[in-house]
Amino acid sequence: MATKIMSNLVIRLATEADIPVLAEFIQPFVEEGDLLPRTVPELSELLPTLFVAEIDGRILGCAALEIYSWKLSEIRSLAVSKEAQGKGIGRKLVKACVDLAHERNILEVMAITASDEFFMSCGFDYTLPSLKRALFIQTREI
Repeated sequence: MATKIMSNLVIRLATEADIPVLAEFIQPFVEEGDLLPRTVPELSELLPTLFVAEIDGRILGCAALEIYSWKLSEIRSLAVSKEAQGKGIGRKLVKACVDLAHERNILEVMAITASDEFFMSCGFDYTLPSLKRALFIQTREI
């Protein structure tokens, strides 16, 4: 089954027509607390760096690369449908984001996640150069 899924899998940049479908697609992940909410306007702003994974026109996953500067970008809204998890789709979406950052000469890509092991298996690590760590403070309620 995994071979069939992978042979038909297409990773591509999202289009404006995908936005309503993606907003609906990520909603269960938001409700489960796995993703932060994303509005339709937010998803539309990410179009130049928003990837979808699909088979035969059916979206099975998505991920976006939010570019903050030439120094830093972030993988956001990575989601893979429950039935397609464990088949390498998330890894391919992460690779598409990292490849885009590389093409645009962005120095670092970060991921804020509850799935440390997954991102570490994709080559991510906890530390920044010189053993610095990223720390955050929220200024709003979620």
